Amino acid sequence: MAVYTDVAADELADYLSQYDIGDLLSYKGIAEGVENSNFLLHTSKGSFILTLYEKRVAKGDLPFFLGLMTHLASHGINCPQPVQNRSGEALGVLAGRPAAIITFLEGIWPRKPSAAHCAGVGEVLAKMHLAGHDFPMSRANALSVKGWRPLFDAAACADQLQHGLRDFISAELAYLESGVWPRDLPQGVIHADLFPDNVFFLGERLSGIIDFTFACHDTLAYDVAICLNAWCFEPDHSFNVTKARAFLNAYARARKLSAAEQDALPLLARGAAIRFLLTRLVDWLNVPPGALVRPKDPLEYVRKLRFHQSVSSVRDYGLAASGISA
Repeated sequence: MAVYTDVAADELADYLSQYDIGDLLSYKGIAEGVENSNFLLHTSKGSFILTLYEKRVAKGDLPFFLGLMTHLASHGINCPQPVQNRSGEALGVLAGRPAAIITFLEGIWPRKPSAAHCAGVGEVLAKMHLAGHDFPMSRANALSVKGWRPLFDAAACADQLQHGLRDFISAELAYLESGVWPRDLPQGVIHADLFPDNVFFLGERLSGIIDFTFACHDTLAYDVAICLNAWCFEPDHSFNVTKARAFLNAYARARKLSAAEQDALPLLARGAAIRFLLTRLVDWLNVPPGALVRPKDPLEYVRKLRFHQSVSSVRDYGLAASGISA
């Protein structure tokens, strides 16, 4: 989450008059994240999240995101729900941006994830993959292999951040584009951005997942690889196999990874690392003036990518060949 577009109080109050969520008491921008403008609303009927969709989010994709949240909730996945206005619409326009209001989830995201947190994420990710099986809408992943080269081209100044970074990325892209990327693994709805700041906990109990603006149809095991990157490294960027084992075991108890998925996991993890390296790099180099946003460090994913390049099999992630390890 972030704030790129500010909203005046009178403009917001007028917009909220279309909803039955009470009178506006206060609101504030949320600085975390990098994609959209988000505000926490406090009204006489409770708390809500207002999102103004910007940057990479196409207006035509918004019904997919909002419909997916409704679908997943109906299948037992705790996630925010779109709030409809008096005309029965979940989408509106505010400050010149597509806008939606969603319900507020209790909990906080873990700043220092434990193995128990990782296990909770593994379980809910597998259940989300299963719940999305019969979701009728579809959306391609614009940030899969074919989308990485344009991001690389947009980051021509990469060496300003680290000498040799552009050549390092170029070599990895050439490898991933050479035909090695797996094409025949199980597909379905993936979250594609299930980082710690998108998962809420009450203590060590997972209370909900948020931010579906990258959700799409893609390889299910790619979502697993994204989470390995997001949850299983320490602040010094060393890989924590205990956390990875907890995450993968919990996932496998709900949805077992096939042998082909397990074999592909190191390559998928490399792809996930290059994807977030590239998007973070573009964001780092292109923060709009005055935006209330803290861009995330791209170099974190250089170190993660180097680790995945050294991995020889899924055993290095703590997963036995059977799909579950002790």
